[in-house]
Amino acid sequence: EMKTRPTGNNSNTDWMGSLCPALTSMPLKHLAVPGSHDSFSFWVDEQAPVGPDQKTYVKHLAAIFRFLAKKVMKKWSMTQNLTFREQLEGGIRYFDLRVSSKPGEPGHEIYFIHGLFGHNVRDGLNDINNFFNLHKKEVVFLDFNHHYAMSEEHHHYLIKMLKDVFGHKLCKIDVVEDITLNYLWENRYQVIVFYHHPSAEGCPVMWPGSKIPAPWANTTDTTKLIQFLETTLSERAQNGSFHVSQAILTPRVKTIARGLVQGLRNYLVEKNLPTIMTWVEAQKPGVDGVNIITSDFVELVDFANTVIKLNNLFIQDRPGT
Repeated sequence: EMKTRPTGNNSNTDWMGSLCPALTSMPLKHLAVPGSHDSFSFWVDEQAPVGPDQKTYVKHLAAIFRFLAKKVMKKWSMTQNLTFREQLEGGIRYFDLRVSSKPGEPGHEIYFIHGLFGHNVRDGLNDINNFFNLHKKEVVFLDFNHHYAMSEEHHHYLIKMLKDVFGHKLCKIDVVEDITLNYLWENRYQVIVFYHHPSAEGCPVMWPGSKIPAPWANTTDTTKLIQFLETTLSERAQNGSFHVSQAILTPRVKTIARGLVQGLRNYLVEKNLPTIMTWVEAQKPGVDGVNIITSDFVELVDFANTVIKLNNLFIQDRPGT
């Protein structure tokens, strides 16, 4: 049984603030930053309707085995076992976010989802904000890349919520190459929000999704995944954006049946993690290298540590060191 809780080692809590000056003056798009995928699935409201991000086959399943399907979905959805604060303390600095209204619910409340509806967004954002109140030199990327069942009003509600919760911590849109940790610290910016929807256009603190491409391999095959990660890195634009390498395998319809028995964790991830981690360990940050790397089960391995340590390669490579 692999450990799914952190060992109480918080050495990564302030990792950005601990980087040497050579790195804090470097564009953030050249640093290696660990991220997590489906970051909010650790909150699952078992009573909630099945989330809108699943294909019709799950809705069909839900109709036949309402009870059973909920259990399956819960197994599939719990991709992260750690809370927000635990992930931040462990060094995670990028979150992949999918949000939705609850269809049929009055008001404009928004929830995090992955398969099942999770917690309301405001609670999650407050947890993040509390961490950054205590850790003034740390910075996070919040990537709102999927929105479901949301009207214009829902979008305005969420954008206003982001401004209300984070206030002056929100980084204004600027030239990507100018965004260094030193620049962020000088301006007291700690949160960079990417909002993949036209509702955010013209808002100076909602960065467009085009500034953070995150190509998705959509495969269960590790060989294909790694080829895809290599190709997309080599094609990374020289200017104007950050970059996300999604070191993630995607469950197929038929794996759901197996998942009934074993759960996503054992079936898809534990047997493939070593291959994925070997690829991560071989990466270099910098001009033609990795930037943000996301993984599905950040707590099963020393994922964040492995990614953060890649930044030491800059220092070793410098002449005279």
